Formats: sequence, structure tokens, C-alpha cells
Amino acid sequence: MASSIPGSVPGSMPDSGPGTAGARGAPARGGFAGDTVPRHLARGAVGFGALAGSLALLPVVGPASLLLAPVGLVALRGCPMCWVIGLVETVSAGRLRRSCTEGRCELNRARP
Repeated sequence: MASSIPGSVPGSMPDSGPGTAGARGAPARGGFAGDTVPRHLARGAVGFGALAGSLALLPVVGPASLLLAPVGLVALRGCPMCWVIGLVETVSAGRLRRSCTEGRCELNRARP
């Protein structure tokens, strides 16, 4: 099967992952990455807090406390693991560069 991208190695991904420059020169981010680390951590605090609160308040408030669960899932963008992946992508965005030469790709630290 031939690759549709000239000069690319069959089976390899085009150079568009985290750490590659976007259209405006800013590092492109993965699908789960947030804008900043503090904002991502705040989303995690709200999400995990709402999930924990929905279970912890169950004996006190009853089934109404389960209304916090969707709030937590929306804050975490679907699942706790997705949030963790996004945290890793947010922290590493702009710090790693992928370079592909002669059919071999490597991750390198970006030079300041």
C-alpha cells in the first residue's frame, strides 16, 4: 500500500503530532490537551471533586447527589483517563519536537 503523502514512509503518521508547529507558529496540541497546566488541573479538581461528591453525598442527599456525576464527566471531557492523557499532552506540548528524516522519526527536546 502506497502512502498518499510524498516523501513519507508507508505506515507512518504525517508530522502533525504534539510539538509540531501549527498554522500560527504555536505548537500543535493533541486532542486531549488543555490550554495551560493550571487550567487543566482546575478542570481535574472540578471533575474529580464532582465525581467523588456524587458518591460521598449519596447517603446524605440520596439519589439526587448523582446529578453531580455528569458535571464531573463533562469537566474531565468524558473519562478520568482522558483527563490524565490530556495532562501529559499539556505538560509536554512545546517541549518535544518530532523530526522525520530518511524514513526514521525521533522525538527531540525543543531548543529554547
